Amino acid sequence: MKSVLFAPGNQPSVIEKLPRTNPVAAVIDLEDSTPPAHKADSRQLALEATETISASCPLLIRINGLDTEWFEGDINEALSPALLGVLIPKLAFFEDVEKVVEALNKAGLKDLPIMAGVETVQGVINAVEVTKHPRVRWCYFGAEDYVADLGGVRSPGNLEVLVARSQVAQGARLSGISALDMVVTDFQDAERFKREALEARSMGYSGKLCIHPSQVGLANELFQPSEKEIEWASQIVSAYSQALSEGKAAIQVDGEMVDEPVFRRAKALLE
Repeated sequence: MKSVLFAPGNQPSVIEKLPRTNPVAAVIDLEDSTPPAHKADSRQLALEATETISASCPLLIRINGLDTEWFEGDINEALSPALLGVLIPKLAFFEDVEKVVEALNKAGLKDLPIMAGVETVQGVINAVEVTKHPRVRWCYFGAEDYVADLGGVRSPGNLEVLVARSQVAQGARLSGISALDMVVTDFQDAERFKREALEARSMGYSGKLCIHPSQVGLANELFQPSEKEIEWASQIVSAYSQALSEGKAAIQVDGEMVDEPVFRRAKALLE
């Protein structure tokens, strides 16, 4: 899940292009990017796209939230067992996930995994609770909705979402699932996307939400170890393994102190 590319649910010409840039997965968005007047009609477009696109590109659909008038119709009319999963926005409690699962099961979608949207103040505070449900396989942090709910102001430096972003990554880690980082709304700002992707990877995120095809290649590149990182990790693992066989648990490698935590981090990177 290094790159997940979104397309508006009411734009078939954009939807059909989703596989072209080779995202790890694609999302047809029936929520934020589909106007209210087009939401019902977009369900059929999503269903048809599942048949034509999912064979070449793993596909998910983001439906409207539990507290909206479109939720039930989206569950019953837009989703298919052929999907990789379904995105549920603005989940705030374990009970919210239970209600979604109940609706999915009732619609005959008992095996469809959930990507949980953690994008409200309450959701961030309950990040572990929201992500620990067994049907939740991934989650994402939605900065724009979070800041709107908080009553804050968005800034290029992302200071206002630093704590929340960390909490979501930590919650996902404790629940044993992958977390996807927030979108960069200015899709022409490649440098900002690169900076945020590197930050997110260092915070434990496994990938990034993309709203433009130009962001996909960047995400695919940046959410994997560089050659320099692999070389470092290989050197650490080799040197420390040798040290352990000699009865040493703390050594230095090229001026860096290496002990058990550093060794584990190097092994994890290689894995």
